[in-house]
Amino acid sequence: MPTVDRVLPGETGTLPGDTGTLSSETRDLSGGTGAERTTAEPPGPAGAEPTVSVIVPALNEARNLPHVFSRLPKVDEVVLVDGGSTDDTVAVALHLRPDIRVVRQNRRGKGNALACGFAEATGDIIVMIDADGSTDPLEIPSFIETLRSGADFAKGSRFRPAGGSADITRLRRAGNKCLSVLVNVLFGTRYSDLCYGYNAFWSRHLDVFNLDSTSPAPETPDGRLWGDGFEIETLLNLRAARARLTIVEVPSFEHSRIHGVSNLNALTDGMRVLRTIAREWRSRGAEAHRAAERQVR
Repeated sequence: MPTVDRVLPGETGTLPGDTGTLSSETRDLSGGTGAERTTAEPPGPAGAEPTVSVIVPALNEARNLPHVFSRLPKVDEVVLVDGGSTDDTVAVALHLRPDIRVVRQNRRGKGNALACGFAEATGDIIVMIDADGSTDPLEIPSFIETLRSGADFAKGSRFRPAGGSADITRLRRAGNKCLSVLVNVLFGTRYSDLCYGYNAFWSRHLDVFNLDSTSPAPETPDGRLWGDGFEIETLLNLRAARARLTIVEVPSFEHSRIHGVSNLNALTDGMRVLRTIAREWRSRGAEAHRAAERQVR
């Protein structure tokens, strides 16, 4: 198992094979016209710098937080969403960043953690990263620049030039590829990496995701509502496309988890992603039907 003091690609702010900052493709991947948008859209007074909130869902990640937090660029707010850790995750986070905001999620799963974090964020821009060291905080400026250049939703991709992964298995890569193709056919998108959780978006678009951060845990074996698990990444991508947000992929390199074992299960979580695609497709059809009825009236 790698240790926290390992030397990672990107320690100097670049990725393997890259000679400078990360670049993104300035084209809409949501199924729109693909027209390039280069006008920055910061909210608030003209010329004002947008504020940035970073959401970090965590469950027993005390040993990984020193590495992750040491690589965070200057941001306005860090929100740690704790999933009921039994180690010193919260204490370590407060020690490393006394200004951190700690939120307790109200159900279980990464999706619920993100929903709770999003609801508490105060920044103009919301960035979601992992607490295990797999997503590199040094890439955050590239996501922010993509949003400031006109995107509504900056979507990380391991399969764009300068992206990559030290963690994905052949099975997960194949599954991700098949699911990405399926979504692109059904929803008219052009995603290269459907199942990746490094994303950023303008907080003014939060309502389009329709995430539940208040309902109590259901009386089911896993205590989760739909969207509370790892399917959250697919859910965000599909709802951003359905809302016709301008989506731009940002090359990203996924590192291996530093300490601990991932809760991701390729088979069961892959099935949840497939069910998410089916549910969102049915919802899209229902919306189109309602829109057609309104036009007839």
